[in-house]
Amino acid sequence: MSPLDVAVLAAYFAATLGLGLWLSRGPQSSSDYFLGARSLPSWAILLSIVATETSAVTVISTPALGARGDLTFLQLPIGYLIGRIGVALWLLPGYFTGEQETAYTRLETRFGPATRRALSLVFLITRFLGDGVRIFAGAIPLALLANWSIPASIVVMGVVTIGYTWFGGLKAVIWADVIQLFVYLSGGIAALWIAAELAGGFGATFELASNAGKLRVFNPTLSLTAPYTLLGGLLGGALLSAASHGTDHLIVQRLLATRSLRDARIALVGSGVLVIAQFLLFLLVGTAIWAAQLAPAETPSNEIFGRFVLGYLPSGFRGLVIAGILAAAMSTISSSINALASSLTHDIYASITGERDPVKLFRVGRAVSLVWGTALIFGALGFHAFTTGSDTPAVVLALSIASVTYGALLGAYLLAGMSVRIAGRDVITAAILTMILMVTTVFAAKLATMGLTLLAPLGTLSWPWYVPLGTAIMVGTALLSSVWRTRSAT
Repeated sequence: MSPLDVAVLAAYFAATLGLGLWLSRGPQSSSDYFLGARSLPSWAILLSIVATETSAVTVISTPALGARGDLTFLQLPIGYLIGRIGVALWLLPGYFTGEQETAYTRLETRFGPATRRALSLVFLITRFLGDGVRIFAGAIPLALLANWSIPASIVVMGVVTIGYTWFGGLKAVIWADVIQLFVYLSGGIAALWIAAELAGGFGATFELASNAGKLRVFNPTLSLTAPYTLLGGLLGGALLSAASHGTDHLIVQRLLATRSLRDARIALVGSGVLVIAQFLLFLLVGTAIWAAQLAPAETPSNEIFGRFVLGYLPSGFRGLVIAGILAAAMSTISSSINALASSLTHDIYASITGERDPVKLFRVGRAVSLVWGTALIFGALGFHAFTTGSDTPAVVLALSIASVTYGALLGAYLLAGMSVRIAGRDVITAAILTMILMVTTVFAAKLATMGLTLLAPLGTLSWPWYVPLGTAIMVGTALLSSVWRTRSAT
């Protein structure tokens, strides 16, 4: 990196750490620390949601989709918007009934404390696993662009993020997210502008792309195996977003930090609109790189954007894009630390001990934040050590397992709204079976090669259908369990 690139990165680090220290003057209770005293503006929550769900891998891989294919990936974020509208209408009102600290408080009201703890543990384990992998994966392009080692990238990101998250709590996370969003979007806009200029201007870029069919958005093909189709994108994207933004405490925590139900709805639905625009931006970056003939077939997809940044962005702009990738990765870490600490403090510690003192819960939560942050760093380092010299199958495995739990979580909330006599044991039983079956689905192709040929068709299922399938299994199993239990008791 040039001295100017280093200066850009240093300014970014200083801004995020300074923000955490400045906001550390405020939090004195668990509500302050984990929910920002429920006083954060909707526009800040909106931008934070988008930053949180955008990982460094997203910034790196989305341009590759545009360079190698077309714009049909946009069908998925359109589905995301539909799912968020559904959450805003039907799930959000329940979160603003009484004083709910986490996404899983309402499950205790309906099914009892055991169900709350069980599903909170599902969240804790899968979030830790998934985000540990995302941190490791995000460190790979950062190490390449910044000329750091992968372990150094992981540790630097982790330590700086732990700093401002530990000091400032959710407020620091939210406002850092706002900064980080502007940083990586600015980097994306700069990359699009320079790539288009290299292709002869925006007019020439879009003409070339249009003639090659690379501006197609909708694919009406009916298929369970093609990843980006209209039905799969709308239905799969809607249910995935409903689960991630309606049941995952990582996002629900932000919605609970708004001033009212109306503000939460504005933030949630508005984030869906902005996510579509964001994906369009990074897809077009890839389209422009292709138009400039800078995405040859022999270049691995995940290296297309990184090589473009290193080879064609001038000093300063290169630092801005590297800072953007760093921002996306740090947003993932900070959000995970605070959400994991909040869930463990309230759903597990307070639920078991009966502790209700907000000052003591604040102290416990702060200590847990430090532990979680450290654990995420070591988890990411562990994935690096485990996958060195291989094709990183553990990364693919961990991300897949983390993603398939959403069906169980979404199904639990759908069951909570049903009037039928479903008990907590039915929900727990169904959640266990759902996760077993969904992990089997993820491994189906591999198991088929080992002799279980009956699973071969299941192995071809495209990943946008995982959440619909998991949700159906969860609801159906719980209903059957309830019927069986009722009949056995009579």
